[in-house]
Amino acid sequence: MNSNCFILAIESSCDDTAAAVINNGVILSNVVATQKIHEAYGGVVPELASRAHQQNIVPVVHQALRKANIDKKQLSAIAFTRGPGLMGSLLVGTSFSKSLAMGLGIPLIEVNHMQAHILAHFIKAEGQTAPNFPFLALTISGGHTQIVKVNNYFEMDVIGQTIDDAVGEAFDKSAKILGLPYPGGPLIDKHAQNGNPKAYPFTKPKVSPMDFSFSGLKTAVLYFVEKETKKDPDFVTKNINDICASLQYTIVSYLMDKLKNAVKTTGITTIAIGGGVSANSGIRKVLKEAEAKFGWKTHIPNFEYCTDNAAMIAMVGELKYKNGMFAKNDVVASARMKF
Repeated sequence: MNSNCFILAIESSCDDTAAAVINNGVILSNVVATQKIHEAYGGVVPELASRAHQQNIVPVVHQALRKANIDKKQLSAIAFTRGPGLMGSLLVGTSFSKSLAMGLGIPLIEVNHMQAHILAHFIKAEGQTAPNFPFLALTISGGHTQIVKVNNYFEMDVIGQTIDDAVGEAFDKSAKILGLPYPGGPLIDKHAQNGNPKAYPFTKPKVSPMDFSFSGLKTAVLYFVEKETKKDPDFVTKNINDICASLQYTIVSYLMDKLKNAVKTTGITTIAIGGGVSANSGIRKVLKEAEAKFGWKTHIPNFEYCTDNAAMIAMVGELKYKNGMFAKNDVVASARMKF
C-alpha cells in the first residue's frame, strides 16, 4: 500500500459525531464531538441526535484533517459507518461521506460498526497488540452483546448474542433505577470500586450456553430497590457502593460464564473485547486474571477505541482499501445491518 495513502473515516451511528484519519495502520487524528443534550432526557433522543450530527459533522471533519496535517485533496478514500445504528444519525454520515467522495473523485468504503469494534485491535497504537486469527470477540455496548468467532478480517460468525437487551442498556437502566444520571454505566463502575460485590445476590438469567438475556436482571434490580426502599427510604443512598458492586459483579461473571462456554465449544483461547462496555474496569480486570487462571491470551483495546469512535472505522476502511472493497455511490444506510 502506498505510504501516502490517507483515509478519512466518519462515524455517526448513535450520538457521537466522529472523524479520523489513518495512514498505514497509524491513527493521525481521532476527533469526537459528544452530544451533551441527551443527559437531560436520560437517554439518546434519535431526532435530537441526527440534528446535532448535522451541526457537528463539518467542523469535526475539518478538525480531523487539520490535526492529521493533511489537505482533503491528499485523501485516498472515505470510509463511513453504514450501520447498524440510529437511522437518522446514520443518514447524516452516509450522505456527507457519499457527497465528499464524489466531490473529490475518490473511492467510498462502507463499514459495519460492530466489525469495526472488533478490528479496532489492529490499529497500531502504544500498549495495544493485535490478536492472531482465529479469535473470539466479545462485543459489548449499549446496543449489542455478542460473541463472535473471527476467522479473518472479513469472515466473522456470531456464535452467541443477547435475546433481548444489551449489556450497556442493563447498566444504564439499572443506574436510572438507582437515581444515577445518564449515562449511568460508568457511574456504576465508579461506585463499584468502593463496594462489596457479594453484598446483594442478583440471579443470572438462564438462556442457552452462549446467548445472553438482560431484561430480567433490570426487573430484579427494580423489585429489589422497591422492596428495600419501603423498609428504608434512604436505602439506595446509604448502600449505593454495595448495590453497584453487586450488580457489576453479577453482570461481569455472567459475561465470563458465556465466554468460558464459547472457549470450551470452539477450543479458541485468544479473546478480544470491544464496544463501549469494554471500558468497564470489572470486565477488564477479570479478563486479565483469565490469562493466568485459564491460559487465555486476552486483548483489551485502549480506552479511546472502546466507545464509538472513527479510528476503528478508519482501520476497517484501510483494510478494505487494500483489498479493493469499495462501495457503490447508491449505497444506503442500514439501521439493522448484519455481519
